[in-house]
Amino acid sequence: MSPRPIEDVLRELAPQVLGVLVRRYGQFDAAEDAVQEALLAAATQWPQDGVPDHPKSWLVTVAGRRIVDDFRSESARRAREENAALLAGAEPGPVPERDDTLTLLFLCCHPSLSPPSQLALTLRAVGGLTTAEIAAAFLVPEATMAQRISRAKQKIRTSGAGFALPPPDERADRLRVVRQVLYLVFNEGYTTSGGPDLQRTDLTAEAIRLTRMLLRLVPDDPETRGLLALMLLTDARRPARSDARGALIPLDEQDRSRWNAVQIAEGVALVSATLGRGPVGPYQLQAAIAALHDEAPTADATDWPQILALYEVLERVSPGPIVTLNKAVAVGMVRGPLAGLAVLADLEGDERMAGNHRVEAVRGHLLERAGDRAAAHAAYLTAAAMTTSVPEQRYLTLRAALTSSEHVSGDHDGMMGS
Repeated sequence: MSPRPIEDVLRELAPQVLGVLVRRYGQFDAAEDAVQEALLAAATQWPQDGVPDHPKSWLVTVAGRRIVDDFRSESARRAREENAALLAGAEPGPVPERDDTLTLLFLCCHPSLSPPSQLALTLRAVGGLTTAEIAAAFLVPEATMAQRISRAKQKIRTSGAGFALPPPDERADRLRVVRQVLYLVFNEGYTTSGGPDLQRTDLTAEAIRLTRMLLRLVPDDPETRGLLALMLLTDARRPARSDARGALIPLDEQDRSRWNAVQIAEGVALVSATLGRGPVGPYQLQAAIAALHDEAPTADATDWPQILALYEVLERVSPGPIVTLNKAVAVGMVRGPLAGLAVLADLEGDERMAGNHRVEAVRGHLLERAGDRAAAHAAYLTAAAMTTSVPEQRYLTLRAALTSSEHVSGDHDGMMGS
């Protein structure tokens, strides 16, 4: 078996190393800066010298020395003298076996931060996204996002937040944010917001790993179960959603024999054991929709009436423009494309969807099914111009080219794409 790429090792270890340093030194911002320098040193040295036997310890030691050096450099300040002296004599010590990533995740979702800052900081510190990638996901300039992340780190420092899991009375609200962050990390990995690749398996794998950890912490939480099920059922289709050249393959054209049967079985079991046995939330409902897609042996066998019924419940439980967008597809499959277009019209003028290429992509899909190929052609081209994902651009451009034929495009299957 060939060794793992160094960048994969570094991405996996980065949040673990950050967790060790925050626990040890208690300063999130200094620790995050030190970890970034240690990662850069590893990316430079390891290709030449080889990956060390204990890469996590190597990174902790290098980053820890950086923090100590920073404190030493400020030792002339009276307020820092005592702290710097203590740190200067400290040895790195053994690296604990525990994985502090989940505690780090809760820290990034501290209530002193605004929701956008919580998401941005977690995507940076735990998800491993670059500032540029996060900026693209939030549709803001990179400099703006860099300032937001910097302010978030400073706010955590001034809040005096300890590096520990939140107390029970805060856990529900923090848990809600943590789930949302993991959902966004998975989404960014499953369909990247920009660039040449359709997906980033490192991010989807990390989101699933962290969600499993979260479920072990709160095993009776139905929405965390629903989130894990949704991820597994969606990720199960990953092997079939692109061809050898990386081109996107829509759901109804995928080779379902390539879907991951083990993940589907686990996801369906989670949904079956959760849905209807407690408060119903949006992740459970989305997972149930994903399960209906995954259990259909063919695209024609998909239970679209049941999917539409679930979207109608989801719209009541968690209304929003993305739910309406996906409901429009389901309505189009059950009641016809003109009915779907009528639902899509509800999004006209919704500022939350301004600049979102998926509205025009769904419009093109419904117009094509309705037989209005000229309008579908225009909608597909508009969608292609709006997305920054190269595979999606190519797919939508191809759909535009094919609208003069009798071929009808495939279906969308929910919030996480094909």
